[in-house]
Amino acid sequence: MSDQADKSSNGAKDGDGFEHLHRAMSGQAEAAERWGELAEQSQRVMQAFWERQSEQGFQVTDPVSVGKAFMEMSAAMWSDPAKVMEAQAQLVQESVALWQSAGRRMMGEEVDPVIAPDRSDRRFKAAEWSEDLLFDFIKQSYLLSSRWAQSLVRDVDGIDSKSKEKVDFYTRQYLSALSPSNFAMTNPAVLKKTRDTGGENLMSGLKNLLADLEKGDGRLDISMTDESKFEVGKNVAVTPGKVVFQNDLMQLIQYEPSTESVYKRPLLFVPPWINKFYVLDLQPKNSLIKWAVDQGYTLFVISWVNPRKELAHKSFDDYMLEGPLAAIDAIEQATGESKINILGFCIGGILTVSTLAYMTAKGDDRIASATLLATMVDLQDIGEVSVFIDDEQLASMDRHMEEKGYLEAHHLAQIFSMMRENDLIWSFVVNNYLMGRDAMPFDLLYWNSDSTRLPATMLSYYLRNVYQQNLLKEPGGMVLDEVPIDISKIKIPTYFLATKEDHIAPWGSSYPATSLLGGPVRFVLGASGHIAGIVNPPAADKYCHWINSKKPQSKEEWLEGAERLEGSWWPDWHSWLSKKSGSKKTPARIPGDGKLSIIEDAPGSYVKVRAND
Repeated sequence: MSDQADKSSNGAKDGDGFEHLHRAMSGQAEAAERWGELAEQSQRVMQAFWERQSEQGFQVTDPVSVGKAFMEMSAAMWSDPAKVMEAQAQLVQESVALWQSAGRRMMGEEVDPVIAPDRSDRRFKAAEWSEDLLFDFIKQSYLLSSRWAQSLVRDVDGIDSKSKEKVDFYTRQYLSALSPSNFAMTNPAVLKKTRDTGGENLMSGLKNLLADLEKGDGRLDISMTDESKFEVGKNVAVTPGKVVFQNDLMQLIQYEPSTESVYKRPLLFVPPWINKFYVLDLQPKNSLIKWAVDQGYTLFVISWVNPRKELAHKSFDDYMLEGPLAAIDAIEQATGESKINILGFCIGGILTVSTLAYMTAKGDDRIASATLLATMVDLQDIGEVSVFIDDEQLASMDRHMEEKGYLEAHHLAQIFSMMRENDLIWSFVVNNYLMGRDAMPFDLLYWNSDSTRLPATMLSYYLRNVYQQNLLKEPGGMVLDEVPIDISKIKIPTYFLATKEDHIAPWGSSYPATSLLGGPVRFVLGASGHIAGIVNPPAADKYCHWINSKKPQSKEEWLEGAERLEGSWWPDWHSWLSKKSGSKKTPARIPGDGKLSIIEDAPGSYVKVRAND
């Protein structure tokens, strides 16, 4: 029996050996197959990359312009070597303090950090960045060096203000790229993931990287969300309505009522045409469009076209004439009402202000009130967008658009991402490529990735006249359809909503509306940023807002005297707008019941055209 047991035992061991060998060989075969697939994908990506390099395309970051700014900064810096040496000495002193702090901590002492990340900085949220001595030292060394470099370029005297802004911006881009959180060997969360998965995360990350390069046809198009989980008209932009009018530039949607009676005056939304209108209709729970319909407004919304080369000639004038003005005519046909209220958002707000000034000059009084969201009227301070708008870069953009007929969507997306690089670039690099995770489904990021092309004639005029030369606020500074406009002549009541942390339309460029517009202005400041501060439904109970009936000269003085109110600004706006909308006794208006026939169901076909179609 002992011999049999030994044989049985040996047989089992031999069987285990064969099983282990089989699994090992299967694993190697599977790994080889995956590497083969990645190699084949890499070859396609590299071919697309080199083909792209042969094209002399426009770049939002002009290396010549940036290089000139840094040369100017270097010359100014070394004209005062004492100041540079002082800054260097300060860095050495802080570095010594960090070494001493690390030594004391190594000996078991509790010590305060020499430098801590900003509260809003999410790169170092993992506990290991503070609890592990090595990673805490790496983090603080990086933060000290970053602060030193940024302050060094900010304190340079004798340099043009535009060049200084450019140097400051690109220094920050460089420092953000060098963050230890962006590298596998200096990110504790990535190292742990690599150890736990045997490097599977890096394999998955390489696959994600190649997929994004392939999606961008050789250009890195970072996936911010799982786009397969969303479809316009299916689970975003689902508020019921009908397209009742269209032309070359837009479709006009009339939404189906959800109340038995409605306010007498219809309401028109003019969204930006840089992105699509459904940021105001993402989900029923956070849709400003649905909420407005539920309050009893007959709501019309412009859905802009995603233009191709054949619309290259369309001008800013055309966007006014074929946009809000055509919509006003169509609304009168649909409802019989000759007077409406209007709402403009972002660049749609700038177009709305321009249209109101044009209508005023023409003696057209069909607008009873205006609501303007995140809209700049005095573009003296446009934030970091100014880095991308100088004569050299605009001339380069014009040359590119002359051939293409439009500016591709990804160029503007790149600009806006660089303005929040850690949140919109590097966090996804870490998540997708180092951690090897797939992007999560998120409706707002899906909308953000669904941007639009911009026609050459309109964009060139807009950037030069509105952004670069700041002519909107100047009486007669802009001429639309041969009519000089003056926004100070606008006398209708206006509700102005800006957001405190807006990096696209800084609220300091919106506040001057309180003195530049000729009519009564209710100015309200929302918390958060350009989108979250606007898309802030009452039910979410998030983000406060500030109100102040006084209109002092400076925004700081206005905020100091403002009353802070918790929650959404939407109810305050509804309270204001309802008084400008006539009685709520008109029977609900059904799309198609007026003189306009139904073309198709909302959200229409224009909004479904993608930038890469």
